[in-house]
Amino acid sequence: MNKKYEPLFTEFTFKRGVNIKNRIVMAPMTNFASEENGAVSEEELGYYKERSNGVGAVITAVAYVTRDGKGFVNEISADSDEMIPGLKRLANTIKGQGAKAILQIFHAGRMAPPELLEDGQSVSASAVAALRPGLVTPRELTESEVDLIIEAFGQATRRAIEAGFDGVEIHGANTYLIQQFFSPHSNRRTDKWGGTIEKRMAFPIAVIDKVKTVVEEYAKHPFLIGYRISPEEVENPGITMEDTLLFVDKLAEQDLDYLHISVQDFWQGSIRDEEDKTSRVVLIHERVGDKVPIIGVGSLHTPDDVMKAFNTGVPILALGRELIVEPKWVEKVQAGQEDDIATTMTKEDQQRLVVPDTLWTTIMNTPGWFPVVDK
Repeated sequence: MNKKYEPLFTEFTFKRGVNIKNRIVMAPMTNFASEENGAVSEEELGYYKERSNGVGAVITAVAYVTRDGKGFVNEISADSDEMIPGLKRLANTIKGQGAKAILQIFHAGRMAPPELLEDGQSVSASAVAALRPGLVTPRELTESEVDLIIEAFGQATRRAIEAGFDGVEIHGANTYLIQQFFSPHSNRRTDKWGGTIEKRMAFPIAVIDKVKTVVEEYAKHPFLIGYRISPEEVENPGITMEDTLLFVDKLAEQDLDYLHISVQDFWQGSIRDEEDKTSRVVLIHERVGDKVPIIGVGSLHTPDDVMKAFNTGVPILALGRELIVEPKWVEKVQAGQEDDIATTMTKEDQQRLVVPDTLWTTIMNTPGWFPVVDK
């Protein structure tokens, strides 16, 4: 291994005692590969097996905690005990290759496509439509329904524990339900779940508290709790960086194992103020990184890209698309073969890369997703 990359291959132990063998994890990416009912499929197991050998941990594609929170076609379900056997196979597949297995859990809220819902009606903090085509105006959740969804996050965590996962990542980012409660755009409530910024934090904190309670009750081995957050929203009113810095101050007090910052590019500045070029990941790390470890992500293609990000002090970096194009990215760096890391793929590479059918079709139909060459 090139000596300059050695720091990436030091171990890291999270607060709750989960240890990872290096500082690189697989980012959560939707793979559209579960069965129609949310059960883990053979196709999905193959995809994860191919990518779980080198990284320190794999954060799975998101799993919905209630049926009305389904956000994608062929998405993993963690909404019933019937899913535990499949989830166990997924956890065992990832762990069998040497990585820790982390199940990401969420509720899509108003971002749920109506055609995926049993009654076609999405729900959210308030009856405010997302500014996206194809979505319906959500129905505002009642207080009792809010309580049920919080409990559902706890039950999904119990299922992850029983399935043998090493942790869960609470998906509080990317405009989904937990973020919708924090956002002044989607949350116009006047009860205990909305209004002031403190009240808009209440639902995320309640979910975290429920997950912690379940972990304390059911986990017999170290089991980590992570939280993913998006720093800003483009909507007005919407989440500002000032809001987020107050929020991460609060999150840093919640006994979390890590905060995972969801951005397209590790180095990108504000999406609300183009004059502000400071990396959102670095800003949050500088704010609370001494209290809770940060996972950074976003367009880190080469080992040098990852080292540059690591040298900011952010202790763990996530790779996404890079591990689809080059499943052996980490192993090649470790073996001193970084010049052999694939940076393009061909239209004939699906079988070689072990990519599920629907995900492959999505990739091929998304211009600029990653360079696709003829040969």
